[in-house]
Amino acid sequence: MSASPAQTAEDFRPAFHYSASNTWLNDPNGLIFHGGLYHLYYQNNPLDSVWGNMSWGHATSTDLLSWTEHPVAITFDEHEDIFSGSIVFDRNNTSGFGTATSAPLVAIYTSAYKAASEHQGTQAQSLAYSLDGGYSWTKYAMNPVLTRNSPDFRDPKVFWHEGEAGGYWVMVAVEALDYQVVLYKSMDLIGWELLSSFGPANATGGIWECPDLFPLPLDGDPENIKWVLTVNLNPGGPNEGSAGQYFVGGFDGTRFVSETTVTEGMEDAARINDYQWLDWGRDYYAAVSFSDAPQNRRLMIGWMNNWDYANQIPTAPWRSPMSLAREISLASIEGQPRLIQNVATGSSGAPAPLSTFSQPAGPVREGTVVLPGAAGRVQHLEFTVEAGSAQEVGLVVRGSGNEGTRIGINPARGTIYVDRRNSGATGFHESFPSIDSAPLRAVDGSYTLEIYVDHCSVEVFAADGQVTLTQLIFPSPDSQEVSLFATGGTATLGALRISTYA
Repeated sequence: MSASPAQTAEDFRPAFHYSASNTWLNDPNGLIFHGGLYHLYYQNNPLDSVWGNMSWGHATSTDLLSWTEHPVAITFDEHEDIFSGSIVFDRNNTSGFGTATSAPLVAIYTSAYKAASEHQGTQAQSLAYSLDGGYSWTKYAMNPVLTRNSPDFRDPKVFWHEGEAGGYWVMVAVEALDYQVVLYKSMDLIGWELLSSFGPANATGGIWECPDLFPLPLDGDPENIKWVLTVNLNPGGPNEGSAGQYFVGGFDGTRFVSETTVTEGMEDAARINDYQWLDWGRDYYAAVSFSDAPQNRRLMIGWMNNWDYANQIPTAPWRSPMSLAREISLASIEGQPRLIQNVATGSSGAPAPLSTFSQPAGPVREGTVVLPGAAGRVQHLEFTVEAGSAQEVGLVVRGSGNEGTRIGINPARGTIYVDRRNSGATGFHESFPSIDSAPLRAVDGSYTLEIYVDHCSVEVFAADGQVTLTQLIFPSPDSQEVSLFATGGTATLGALRISTYA
């Protein structure tokens, strides 16, 4: 199905997800909380609505839901494109870029060198600095600061690490085609020495990109700190296309050692569902976390798109949104450390809904029933159900007639799925109409879902954030119905509450 002639890109512009006003965006970069604001930088083509001319766009927020777009922060030129990276607050001015009264923000980014450069054909790490809180940037005159003379060495995530011998900067980057994360050390962000490497391991069905490395307390215990290494790959995800995976283990200041590796070396395709995925949907990629988030919260944002069809989604001249921000924690699940992800907001919390709807607990009979009074285009749904004898049970959102996005649970298979084959405009790319699934087990006999619906997306958080699926959808503006369904038997509804924002 193609987009209706009456539809425009603005019909799909999200209410609570960031999108650039009229240009292309992809990977989030340089996420940092600074000066009382969340700063989101991102891969941006300032000249078009498809990938190219890579620069860093910039937006800020106080609540992680409403964003203000700013002018392009770091722009491409005839010598380099500005690929992904990170930003640190160099509070002790280790780089020397600051002044007596102003410590610098320092961006560490990948220079993708062009034919006009003496470094043509390579990717290397470079610096830029800001003395006005992240709005204007100066490229370091002696760039690059770290090269391996490699065409695919990129995506540096940098953080300050306090080791037994003192503090220093750590860079986590990738050799993309080697499925390898490489770690470096620096005292001043300018001179770097190799520490170690990690990989290949687990999923290697596509190039590795956009790593991150951070500590989290296991089960909230500050005396039991684990380290989480995330790395994205394209393609090779569990439901095809782009995806992100993670490893949990230890970091001693030199080397990361995984405790959760399933496959050493190249992946075993038969075990892809055994790997730890950041998200099982098609549209959550290049996720990285904020530096310096308040209260040491670990907050993460991903690009809500997939390289299979990223340039074709029907939203031009703007193209691609970001995911909602997620707060990340680490819990013991069946004896293994696993990430828990839930939607995060700033200190002001979520806005008040325009309306709320509640369905009384009771039987869910076989068939599909539209819920009067539950309609909406932007919604937060909280859903608890016991599957009973039903082969499948779930909800349809953004529905009307034969159109809708179906979110279902199949107890016999132990899965949750999102079926977007009839979700609206799907004909722009052959791989977009899809049914995408993830493993999901009942907890004490029940399934609990939180579902966030926006004008062009569905984000599903199951089992209190143990499993997530993120999907783009492009429904008609008048497709607003919510339905409850069961097939092959009956189920029992425990709770259904819907907050509607538009």
